[in-house]
Amino acid sequence: MTETTVERKATNIHWHDGDVTRNDRASMLGHKGVTLWFTGLSGSGKSTVAVAVEKALAARGVLSYRLDGDNIRHGINANLGFSAEDRQENIRRVGEISKLFADSGVVVLSSFISPYREDRDVVRRMHDEGDLPYLEVFVDCSLEAAEARDPKGLYKKARAGEIRGFTGIDDPYEAPTAPELHLHTDQMSLEEEVEMILSNLQTRGIIS
Repeated sequence: MTETTVERKATNIHWHDGDVTRNDRASMLGHKGVTLWFTGLSGSGKSTVAVAVEKALAARGVLSYRLDGDNIRHGINANLGFSAEDRQENIRRVGEISKLFADSGVVVLSSFISPYREDRDVVRRMHDEGDLPYLEVFVDCSLEAAEARDPKGLYKKARAGEIRGFTGIDDPYEAPTAPELHLHTDQMSLEEEVEMILSNLQTRGIIS
């Protein structure tokens, strides 16, 4: 696998453009498409924030869709595990899905630990190449706070040696160096986090 692509096995394929443009879709919806990529430790609050943002956007009449790490592994990525290679492919697939949703005019809320900076950079490049807005949202939370929350009991299992390669315990998390949004979920209220995200989307002209 290269930095931006996988080995292309299909032959005799050609891109087919349509007659409905991205601007046409934005006009119909009343807002632009974008991918918000929520990254952070397990238990940092990624899914909680994304659910709250989705609800707030719906109240404003903005079409959004959540792509959640566990949910995705029930379907399209059910054949992937948690090795570095499988994590890389997991994020690549979700990046492509996010890009399609954003191109359709939807506000995409992608919540994935995505521990490796290289993999997140690949997703950013996908969007840059498609001239699509992409906002990295660092859901920052200390390991101590995340482990104290432990909503799924995963840290307890990792500490007991029942889970190997667990991010933050025996596998690294590479924090973003320049995220568009930096949430401190062990210091901010959920309402403050949602307001920060909505204000950013408004400032960028993605929603009104």
